[in-house]
Amino acid sequence: MLIFALAAGLSVANIYYAQPLLDAIAQDFGMSHASVGLVVTLTQIGYGLGLIFIVPLGDLVDRRRLILSQGILSVFALAAVATARTEAVLLASMVAMGLLAVVVQVLVSFAATLASPTERGKVVGMVTSGVVIGILAARFVAGVLADLGGWRAVYITSAVITLVMVGLLLRALPRQLSPDSSDTYAATLRSIPALFLSDRVLLVRGILALLSFAAFSTFWTALALPLSAAPFSYSHTQIGVFGLIGMAGAIAASGAGRLADRGYGQWTTGLSLALLLASWGLIALLPWSVPHLLIGVVLLDLAVQAVHVTNQSIIFERHPEACSRLVGGYMVFYSLGSATGAIAATVTYAQLGWFGVSALGVTFSAFALLTWAATRRLPVEEGGSGPFGKGASIKLDAR
Repeated sequence: MLIFALAAGLSVANIYYAQPLLDAIAQDFGMSHASVGLVVTLTQIGYGLGLIFIVPLGDLVDRRRLILSQGILSVFALAAVATARTEAVLLASMVAMGLLAVVVQVLVSFAATLASPTERGKVVGMVTSGVVIGILAARFVAGVLADLGGWRAVYITSAVITLVMVGLLLRALPRQLSPDSSDTYAATLRSIPALFLSDRVLLVRGILALLSFAAFSTFWTALALPLSAAPFSYSHTQIGVFGLIGMAGAIAASGAGRLADRGYGQWTTGLSLALLLASWGLIALLPWSVPHLLIGVVLLDLAVQAVHVTNQSIIFERHPEACSRLVGGYMVFYSLGSATGAIAATVTYAQLGWFGVSALGVTFSAFALLTWAATRRLPVEEGGSGPFGKGASIKLDAR
């Protein structure tokens, strides 16, 4: 599980390296603050496409081969980003990198499949902790490397590390037979929306993911813009330190999986969303108080990751026979939220400054809390209703 967590963290970091580098990328390519958000948004769009078309393959083919293939292709995508000379090539390479970064979700579903039912939440929490560390440490690592060798050095280094990771996974991943499924690829893809439409709990968990990660992306995408300008004028390394501080809250959130295993998933979600909303009151004080901002960062990361771990624990428990397509469908909501938050944050900051960004984060967080309050009586511990009840075989008529 530690190797799974390490590999997942290294993979997901590729998506988030750009966030503290937006100002440098904008200057290199002559992009405005409003349009540079496309770097993050298109990466998330590529990630969303990978969730739909690649991750569900884990229920059909040998996951080991799927993971290794994605890792090798990611090396080429990272090299393309590092050597891009035009805005079009940069954005296209970012889409490809996001498309292949979904290997992290194949790893999560693989880990959930290997875990026993009574420890599935704990295992998901552990691997997700690796994901969170990758997300937050990416900002610090990107800042240090950018200060030393420019933003392109970040992606060159990542390509080398990813190649090493592929070698490690080649030796470490367990060899298993291909999943025992007679479904076609098309039928597997069609089963994903059917799962979420037939089970209200899955749909609600997806909506909570969309809104909470929209708030998360709003903060982390926009943060580099005021901190790199006067009166702060922080370096990339200094901005990256904020990510390391947020790790404290995010790592603590791994315990949410254990609470979900014990049946406290709903209340863990509600408390976390309340903390998320409260964090923005501190984050909004950035122009006057950096210490208050730091407390807000810890609360925000704790809240968002606790919701994320709880969401995954609940959906895997409901349909353990379909982990890959479940995580693929669920993470589409995550990706849509991240993309929406990224582009909305940069546009809002260009028009309304940090106060507007904070108001945007409050809006996403409040809608998430209201959604939970309106649906908190749904029986998350039981299987889904309709044709995909708990333990049911997931097969769709070809028609």
